[in-house]
Amino acid sequence: MAEELVLDTAIRDWVLIPLSVVMVLIGVLRHFVSKLMRSNQTLDAKMVKEGQVVVRARNLRAGANFIPLKSFRSRKENGLLHVPKGQAQNPQAQMFSDPNMAMDMMKKNLSMIIPQTLTFAWVNFFFSGFVAAKIPFPLTQRFRSMLQNGIDLSTVDVSYVSSRSWYFLNLFGLRGLFSLILGEENATDDAQRMMQMGGFGFDPSKSLSAEKDGLDIVQHEWALPKFEKRAENVLRKLVS
Repeated sequence: MAEELVLDTAIRDWVLIPLSVVMVLIGVLRHFVSKLMRSNQTLDAKMVKEGQVVVRARNLRAGANFIPLKSFRSRKENGLLHVPKGQAQNPQAQMFSDPNMAMDMMKKNLSMIIPQTLTFAWVNFFFSGFVAAKIPFPLTQRFRSMLQNGIDLSTVDVSYVSSRSWYFLNLFGLRGLFSLILGEENATDDAQRMMQMGGFGFDPSKSLSAEKDGLDIVQHEWALPKFEKRAENVLRKLVS
């Protein structure tokens, strides 16, 4: 049977709240430091043009049924989504040819790794072994390794959260709060940062090819006649 614990209010005042506040302040500080370290880059007109074409293709695919079939086909087959082989810009080649881009990538990695390492060392030194909070609903045993990192007691109920696990929950769970405070394009989104590190940014050829395949499988069905029939039915009901 899982063991029930009584949490001292001092743990809330001296562990839970300070740890959460420090994580928020570190995230805000990382955002402004990343903005100061970011160098000014000139936008590539070709890459901007290809990005706008991708946006137009997505809008066409989303609103295909609100335009006539002839208009849809003319927009689909006008050749905007065709990128000749060898003309698409390779993001990896651009990174190695542009020293500013490589330097910005290194600065972003440092601004992500160094604060996380120092904060984890601080949490591990001062708050290791504390049971910081209790989740108000039951959980299965699969959540034990995620919520009780640093506590080697199998008799404790899974709903209790250790201080080290609370650090990781704040690290990856404050994305919505940072988006609300700092905006959508902030420098604290570690998940998006890792995706950019793995993909080296925007690849026009792959995006254009994916959008072309998406438009090829779209089944056009003009929605305007349905609206006319609905309007006629509504008018008939009002008259009757």
